[in-house]
Amino acid sequence: MTLGPLVPADEHLHHQITDTFATVGQSDRSWTEKIWAMAAARDGSLSIGFGLGKYVNRGVMDGVAGVSRGREQFTVRASRELGTTRDVTVVGPIHYEIVEPLRRIRFVLEANDEQPVSFDYTMDGVVPPHLEDREVHRGADGSRVEADVVRYHQAGVASGWVEVDGVRTEIDPDTWVATRDHSWGVRYAVGAPIDDVKTRDMPDDVGVLTMWCPVTCEQADGSRYAIHWYTSRTAKGSWQRTDVQGGIEHADGRKDHFVGLSHDLEFDPVNRRFLRGELRFVMADGSERPLRVEAVSDTGFHLGAGLYFGLDDHWHGQWRGKLLVEGEYTPDCADRATAERLHQLRDCIVRVQDPVGGGVGWGNLEALAFGPHPDLGLTGESSFR
Repeated sequence: MTLGPLVPADEHLHHQITDTFATVGQSDRSWTEKIWAMAAARDGSLSIGFGLGKYVNRGVMDGVAGVSRGREQFTVRASRELGTTRDVTVVGPIHYEIVEPLRRIRFVLEANDEQPVSFDYTMDGVVPPHLEDREVHRGADGSRVEADVVRYHQAGVASGWVEVDGVRTEIDPDTWVATRDHSWGVRYAVGAPIDDVKTRDMPDDVGVLTMWCPVTCEQADGSRYAIHWYTSRTAKGSWQRTDVQGGIEHADGRKDHFVGLSHDLEFDPVNRRFLRGELRFVMADGSERPLRVEAVSDTGFHLGAGLYFGLDDHWHGQWRGKLLVEGEYTPDCADRATAERLHQLRDCIVRVQDPVGGGVGWGNLEALAFGPHPDLGLTGESSFR
């Protein structure tokens, strides 16, 4: 058995398998290391979206970067051959830089010929990153593991600048928040869908609601903490289940865990975008932690423009040549036909009131509501993915 080639990462004392860093622990082509980040003005006037993916078993690195301004979105996508530069986290005009591990990250979109947007901002975490529960999904027959992903997230603030149509806006940490996550493992929706295996088909009358949200909170004295939740509700017969994780995250690394949830929520019935609601979390000691959450504006980057769940027959990790840079402008992401093309997954800038903790926060709520949800006023007929 031969070894993979030596790459610069092999100089560091971080090996965990008996091979070089050119090789991951398995040959599944869906193996992915993924970054998603955003920064947004608290008033909802602008938000930035940033994604980077490394697909060792596909020989590809790709990325997306852009700006949401109300209902309009500017998107730049890039893909390159991984080759021998697999340690370089740059794809065309898109740059990712670890300034201080687990604390400070820099995100850059250089001026480009595709869209009139660029930015250079640094995220500083207000709390340390926190690992989420390992996410494992099996195929239709229950044997093959189709997804096995580890993820951590972090909430913080942003500083730097963003430019749209020649107008530069300063990013101030007192008025901008930022979130990010980093995941790795076997991931779903990587490469073109496989069409010669049985798929898991969920009945049309089953409703699925998921929410993922990191929040940066401030108290009256200026001190900061974070809140995060990742919940999934499946409602109908044998499919019925509710999963809750997350909690209150403190600057010293402590976390007060959520163990239960009830809620009253409102979504736009046309494009299924989150609008407002109350989430009543149950803490480990049995006490209740209610949060009042409201979308600040229509601003929020649509991840589908970055190939999440596929876009116009293109997918994450797909070979697009040695280097491809492309972009698009979307004037109205709230339009139903556009929402169907870009899918439901989107950043939604929210304001969060935490009466128990005494804080007010701003964060990024990503929600998916498939199928019927009578309590949310959503019918099965209006559903889309």
